[in-house]
Amino acid sequence: MVAPIVIDSADDPRIAEFRDIRERDLTGRENRFIAEGTVVLRMLAEAHAARRGFSAEKILLLRNRVDGLQSILERFPASVPVYVAEAEVLDGIVGFHLHRGVLALGKREDRGEAALLDALPERALVLVGCGISNHDNAGSMFRNAAAFRADAVLLDETCCDPLYRKALRVSVGSVLSIPHRRGGKALDLLLALAQRGFAIWTLSPHGKTDIRAIPAAARMALVIGTEGEGLPEALLARFQSARIPQSDELDSLNAATATGIALFSMASAMGRI
Repeated sequence: MVAPIVIDSADDPRIAEFRDIRERDLTGRENRFIAEGTVVLRMLAEAHAARRGFSAEKILLLRNRVDGLQSILERFPASVPVYVAEAEVLDGIVGFHLHRGVLALGKREDRGEAALLDALPERALVLVGCGISNHDNAGSMFRNAAAFRADAVLLDETCCDPLYRKALRVSVGSVLSIPHRRGGKALDLLLALAQRGFAIWTLSPHGKTDIRAIPAAARMALVIGTEGEGLPEALLARFQSARIPQSDELDSLNAATATGIALFSMASAMGRI
């Protein structure tokens, strides 16, 4: 890596993208996003090096964090500038006290839905989200997908962007390691999977099949809906439905918890864990 560049003013134009990030998150703006924290920075470095469709444009650090991050920073190309600032200046840039002191500006490359699906292995497990609007749930779902070795995550157009700063942080960087795409209507995504030989399983408290009784298949897709409303009836009626047995005292689990349990069960049936 090249020598860090010292930033003495919050108004320095070289770090404009990091200014007031809580109010003006970069998600959705020309496919750029903010990565926060050491773990996510490490995942971005790995994704950049492995050419997973993510790259880093610039890095901004608290000055006293540089030495401890050398092994991560060395994984980025020398063309990626590293800016450093003292705590007072850094807080002035981001608009609040950034105790982690680690930020990076990343950029994603959209490969397209067909390219992502066609690249999936012959034996594959895919997670599909429909209407997932909570950033904590979105991040946790990616973390679950990584834990249970899902091959991809597909989100319909009504889902929040998993590269939103909080979702990315909650996922502990898993958004950068799992092939994913957001966009399109849920039905179209599921039909595209069905055409490629996937057994589609929707998850609902009223699903017909106990999640533990789902038969293994070479290609399986789990469909999760938003909390409260759940999946649309049209999807539940069109595809196979499963349920997670639970106490009658509660009507449902939250989306993140349900995803983890269901993925564990399906990954076990497929012999993945």
